[in-house]
Amino acid sequence: MSEDGTTTARTAEPEARTPRQLTRYLSTEAGSAGILLATTLVALIWANSPWGASYGGLWHTEGTVALGPLELKMSLQHWVNDGLMVLFFLVLGLEVRRELSMGELTDRRRIAVPLVAAGMGILVPALIFLALNPSGEAARGWGAVIGTDTAFMLGAVALAGPRCPAQLRIFLLTLTVFDDIAAVSVIGIAYAEKIDFIAVAVMIACLAAFVLMGRAGVWRTWPYGVTVFVLWLATLLSGLHPSVAGMLAGLMIPAHEPTRSDVDDATSLFRAFRQSPLPDSGQQAQRGLQRVVSVNERWQVALHPWTSYFIVPLFALANAGVALGGGVLTAALTSTLTWGVVLGLVIGKFLGIGLGTFAATKFKLGDLPEGVGFGQVLGGAAMSGIGFTMSLLIIGLAFDDPRLQAEATVGVLLAAVLAAIVGFSTFQIAARVFGQTEASLPYILSEPVDVGRDHFRGNPDAELTLVEYGDFECPFCGDATGMLEDLTERLGVRGRYIFRHLPLTDVHPHAFDAAVAAEAASRQGAFWPMHNKLFGHQDHLEREDLLRYADELGLDVGRFTADLDDPALADRVRADMASAHDSGARGTPTFFVGERRHQGPYDAGRLENELVARFGRPEYRTGEITTDDQLWATDESDPERLNEP
Repeated sequence: MSEDGTTTARTAEPEARTPRQLTRYLSTEAGSAGILLATTLVALIWANSPWGASYGGLWHTEGTVALGPLELKMSLQHWVNDGLMVLFFLVLGLEVRRELSMGELTDRRRIAVPLVAAGMGILVPALIFLALNPSGEAARGWGAVIGTDTAFMLGAVALAGPRCPAQLRIFLLTLTVFDDIAAVSVIGIAYAEKIDFIAVAVMIACLAAFVLMGRAGVWRTWPYGVTVFVLWLATLLSGLHPSVAGMLAGLMIPAHEPTRSDVDDATSLFRAFRQSPLPDSGQQAQRGLQRVVSVNERWQVALHPWTSYFIVPLFALANAGVALGGGVLTAALTSTLTWGVVLGLVIGKFLGIGLGTFAATKFKLGDLPEGVGFGQVLGGAAMSGIGFTMSLLIIGLAFDDPRLQAEATVGVLLAAVLAAIVGFSTFQIAARVFGQTEASLPYILSEPVDVGRDHFRGNPDAELTLVEYGDFECPFCGDATGMLEDLTERLGVRGRYIFRHLPLTDVHPHAFDAAVAAEAASRQGAFWPMHNKLFGHQDHLEREDLLRYADELGLDVGRFTADLDDPALADRVRADMASAHDSGARGTPTFFVGERRHQGPYDAGRLENELVARFGRPEYRTGEITTDDQLWATDESDPERLNEP
């Protein structure tokens, strides 16, 4: 909230506006952690079983792909690490680009704390490792302690962290954005082989092609796919690790919010297909829908399940199988390399991220996300010591000696167990001692519905209640208007729909005045007609437009004009905005089913299902819908009611 009581668009982002892609990303990572753990155990059991020789034999089997004079020959393990894992890094890069373009990182004020924390979470572990391994071949393994396995870490937070950890997850994901960039940079530079500058030139040309396609508005996926393949091939031949190709490609593929015009065009094409379901019109409708969503987000939706549920577990199966017999485990537990990895990941991440967060907030570089306590940050910092995927990949690049690889891998596995234990203990202390049981925005409606004040459609005494915080200049609120009217009709006598104001003044300069105009119309019993008029003309909300709409609705324009300047109505709008903030609403449209904030898609079907789940299935009855305008217009017992702010 700003000093004048308005909610800014940047303030209106964190959770209710949390992009659906981000929510899907977090839930997929948490769900895949169990599969990743299972494949790790399978690899360890297999490598230490009587059939252990077959484990090494399988992953060292060579595979060749030839096209004319070009031939790629690698072991099966390298095809996984240098080929399939590129898609994993591509998804990471796509997520970073989306966050920079339309997510958490669009507000640079939110970057400072996780950036400093990530920097310290890289520096301190590396220093601890090098303190134990200052020279020799073992020193090359310093990169193994700087990375965090996002899937494992978020899965551990979901299992052992606070209830409703959405805000903490977003903070940790923002932190791992910088962590991943640093880790990939280390992989690509510190562990690079002899550089082929012709191949590097081809890489640069591919990156330039991404820029040109983005500026040209190319929306089809195949040109990006071809460019990614060429970039990967050039990176592989250049001597740099192919993970660099994945991350760079993801960073270069643009992400953008759906535009109102594209949504309208897609809707028209779909309606045309519905009227004439022919193959040609079906293809046009499909292309129209694809244009609405950026290539970046379409690829995330398509690739993320594959990377989370197949590629990363396959990577674990190929790399986590360490034969612990023959004194390997004993040697590892007495090796400074092993303990450098363990202490770097477990102690280094905990201290580095914790100290970085404390310093950044102490010197007022930024603030922790709303609802997140410092104890919860320390719990997440401990969980960040689960390096796994990044660590194992770097170990394979840093060491050719199987003994050193085994010792470092044992360190990564031991660190994952210890980091989870330290993280769980820290979360428990934060909850029991400091009361930090949740890490989310408020999700309960702060101001209960009051039909004497709120604007409603339906039965004023209905049990099924849907509350919307909306913005008259928000295109998605406008698109939802008709759907909500239909839903109210279907709910019948047991349903009511409440509208409250949340103008996002940073991006919608006319939204606050439009909200005041709706309240001015309400004084003449015409809130809902003005509500529909404003949503029907979202591109024309200047003051003269508002006066024209009042005239078209048959209102007393003189009185309406005076009411537009009445501070009481502006205060009424700000009161709605304050209740939205206190209820955890940070963007529009935000819906509450009963008193609980709805998250995720808000189409009529999902909202109806949530209403039914919350209140039970109503007796649907269509017919005339009552509104507060009708009640107020016929209520003569309290003439001051029409003038309430």
